[in-house]
Amino acid sequence: MEVIKKFLEVELFSISEYKLRIYNLAILLIIFLVTRFVLWLIKKALFRKTKFRRLDSANTYALFQIIKYVLWVIAISLALESIGVKITVLIAGSAALLVGVGLGLQQTFNDVISGIILLSEKSIKIDDILEIDGDIVKIQSIGLRTSKGLNRDDISIIIPNSLITTSKVINWSHQSRKTRFKIDVGVAYGSDVDLVIRILEESAFEHPDVFDRDLVEGRLLNFGNSSLDFQLYFFSKNIFRIDKAKSDIRRTINKKFKENNITIPFPQVDVHMKPDAKNNSDE
Repeated sequence: MEVIKKFLEVELFSISEYKLRIYNLAILLIIFLVTRFVLWLIKKALFRKTKFRRLDSANTYALFQIIKYVLWVIAISLALESIGVKITVLIAGSAALLVGVGLGLQQTFNDVISGIILLSEKSIKIDDILEIDGDIVKIQSIGLRTSKGLNRDDISIIIPNSLITTSKVINWSHQSRKTRFKIDVGVAYGSDVDLVIRILEESAFEHPDVFDRDLVEGRLLNFGNSSLDFQLYFFSKNIFRIDKAKSDIRRTINKKFKENNITIPFPQVDVHMKPDAKNNSDE
């Protein structure tokens, strides 16, 4: 034991009154390992609770993220104290510096506060489908400063948390995992309206991504300039890849229209040529 004690008391280096010994490094290692172990236990407990009690895994993830950040702040504070760095003195002595850094990193701090709000408020969760700045993004992770999402082109997007909390964001999956979508189509005047609506609804019924047959509805929307305008409404759980489903339904509609001799018109303009009054007078 005496040998171990002497070994731990060995000085690695010293600066003025500050001395770093081997036991300081040992304490740092113990704090690090204990923090990792505690986080591992908490994670296992939380996700086991989610599995057996069927809790929302996104809420569990948010709670774990908050716990992780708090524990690491405590661990870093204890580590600095263990090597002789006084946190209170350090903060007081660097107050002016922190003000300058705070001004320079104002946006970063804004993102961090926004991250804490997102993790605690739970208005945005993992796997939510968001529309941000006209782009559809599926949230993959929520960090303290940034969140990561995947758009419909399978491109990862790093989103500053402040953009989510301060901008107008549409959460397609907040209330329900199914969402109503619509498809617009126009047919030539003189077409059988009831037949068109039946074809629209049947085309949606046949697609596997359409959620509920009873919620599918075709409507005569308007009398357009060159067509009868219809809308097809349907619900789907495939929110993120809905463009593919819409394309399939449009193809089915087009096929059924051809089979039933229903025409989709295109805008036409009649041009009337007036005779030149001067030429007529010369004649």
